[in-house]
Amino acid sequence: MPEDRAEAAASAVTLVYLIKQVESAVRSHMDGVVNAAGLTLPQYTALTVLERRPGITAAELARNSFVRAQSMAQLVTGLEEQGLIHRDRDPNNRRQVLISLTSRGQKVLNGVREPVAGVEEKMISVLSRHDIVGLRHSLHACRVALTGTGPR
Repeated sequence: MPEDRAEAAASAVTLVYLIKQVESAVRSHMDGVVNAAGLTLPQYTALTVLERRPGITAAELARNSFVRAQSMAQLVTGLEEQGLIHRDRDPNNRRQVLISLTSRGQKVLNGVREPVAGVEEKMISVLSRHDIVGLRHSLHACRVALTGTGPR
């Protein structure tokens, strides 16, 4: 009977709330990992976006890094001051500035790759391979349902 109450209580928690709890726990672990490398989590996120999509504008970087454009301006300045990114004028549109990783930025990212993977490994360590595949599929489907967009 106590198992039934625990199961009922667990099912009463909304998925949105559970997702937020997971996001909060991930953020806490990730903060520790990236802070050890001298980065904030938004800076780390921006660097990973630039690794996948070099030569993008600050507006594109903001959209893909989950921050507002105003916050991105400060973030980009800080990353540039640390020598982790560089900005160049777009040769096709001199009014636009394109942002890319520097070799130092790539080195910093490479240095945190293993500890970041460790956070994910810890999170999924209680799941079977089948559950992991299903979770990944379900999360993608939820994002598509809410945003109308596929993988970024």
